[in-house]
Amino acid sequence: MTEEKNAQLESIVMARLIRLNGVVSGLVLGILLGSILFLATMFLVLKGGDVVGPHLSLLGQFFWGYSVTFWGSFIGFLYGFLTGFILGYLVAALYNFFLNLRDTAQQQ
Repeated sequence: MTEEKNAQLESIVMARLIRLNGVVSGLVLGILLGSILFLATMFLVLKGGDVVGPHLSLLGQFFWGYSVTFWGSFIGFLYGFLTGFILGYLVAALYNFFLNLRDTAQQQ
């Protein structure tokens, strides 16, 4: 009987330990994506040339106001952060949702 209660307690503790925090996941992924977009834009701006970043400038089709310029790199950081935060939060929420489904199925 004691071993069964220990197994249940261990299962509960492990289920609580492996949950993801949506805000933290969103912040980490947001900072990562925002920084990547910022650095890529700044690299192309500093590199210069006749046509600066034609492929990266296509993001302006999705991110209103973004362009491959100095100020565009800051706008790109904001859009990258927002996109990363939403994706990170959704991944954590879906992970926790399916973990809850698994836990309820195991308890039945």
